[in-house]
Amino acid sequence: MEEIVVGIDVGTTKVCTLVGRIEDDNAIRILGVGIEPSEGIKKGTIIDIETAAQAISRSVKSAESTSGLEITNALVSMAGAHVASINSRGSVGISNSVIEEYDVLRVLDQARAVAIPHDREIIHVIQRGFAVDGQEGIRTPVGMHGYNLEVEAHIITAANTTVDNLRKCVEAANVDILQFVLNPLASAEVVLTEQERQMGVAVIDIGGGTTDLAIYVNGDVWHTMVLAVGGNHVTQDVAHGLRLPVAQAEDVKIQKGNAVRGDVGADEYFSIRPFGESSTVQINRQDLAHIIEARVDEIFRLTQQEIKRSGYDGLLPAGLVLTGGSSSLPGIQRIANKVLNLPVRTARPENLVGLVDNLNSPAYSTSVGLLHWALTMHTHDIRPRKKRTKGEKNIDFGFIKKWWNRLIP
Repeated sequence: MEEIVVGIDVGTTKVCTLVGRIEDDNAIRILGVGIEPSEGIKKGTIIDIETAAQAISRSVKSAESTSGLEITNALVSMAGAHVASINSRGSVGISNSVIEEYDVLRVLDQARAVAIPHDREIIHVIQRGFAVDGQEGIRTPVGMHGYNLEVEAHIITAANTTVDNLRKCVEAANVDILQFVLNPLASAEVVLTEQERQMGVAVIDIGGGTTDLAIYVNGDVWHTMVLAVGGNHVTQDVAHGLRLPVAQAEDVKIQKGNAVRGDVGADEYFSIRPFGESSTVQINRQDLAHIIEARVDEIFRLTQQEIKRSGYDGLLPAGLVLTGGSSSLPGIQRIANKVLNLPVRTARPENLVGLVDNLNSPAYSTSVGLLHWALTMHTHDIRPRKKRTKGEKNIDFGFIKKWWNRLIP
């Protein structure tokens, strides 16, 4: 049976709603697309509920119009500096000496029973590895004999108020939220290969307001982080440096920008009309590249600090995978390679079918990734939980089973 899935990517620069149909071969056909400029959102956080809700509603209605379908529920992306993560361990006894799926869910529930501040909400609980009777490195413990099961889990949390504001905006568009999905985890669904996940790789999703990081080792997520800096900061630097309106600075960045000054000829100029000038002036492209290079270098140095802080900087032989709208900036891959001294490639959604015009861009990795996240849940017949009530458990069972499926031969 074919199933309809919907993802709403609520970003700082755009809101993208995609409607997809899961076909018999588990491919996803894009049936509807709704892309609208973001309003009321800054650095991944809602700052004006009314205008943000209107932007989301316009995106949803546009996707309904192109697909001819009514959207009632969706997976929704999440980012912002309010997102944080911790690692935790859980341990349970096995009553009948054979580990069952229920035991795995119990031990993950135990892992999530850590001291989470009252003003934060758990978004994901992700297993990193199991131990049976002290034997570590177990990938799939179900069916194994043992008396004690332990797990190391990665727990991703977000600020309650920020989550509630985003939830309110989406529900104002008459859409129920099936699950929030952290941006880099959604993007990883479409930009990473299985070999990269196993060897060790970092996904860096550079959006307009944030740079989102996820580190994968041995097939699992080991670390996540959201930095409150992105492509809009580059645009602001260009606007200040060249004394331009922000909209014009964005156009100049896209059309004439380069992240490596040395890649631009010293005799290359372009015409603009800055504030306070009655006529156009000539700007050297190297001067523009100098402005851009400084901010891009800072973004990757902040990323490098976060990777080192995680302690996994020596476990990334597959290097970095860049995605997100700002990863399309010429020269950005070279700056990343220079700063982090790791292999770097830029990735975008591929092998799309249906209404895919404009979606073959790194800017839509999270949007398309949300549909692939839904595909995994469809395969396992998992339905994510809605907002938990007080005292209710909120384990991300769908994500757990998803990783089992990847690891079982």
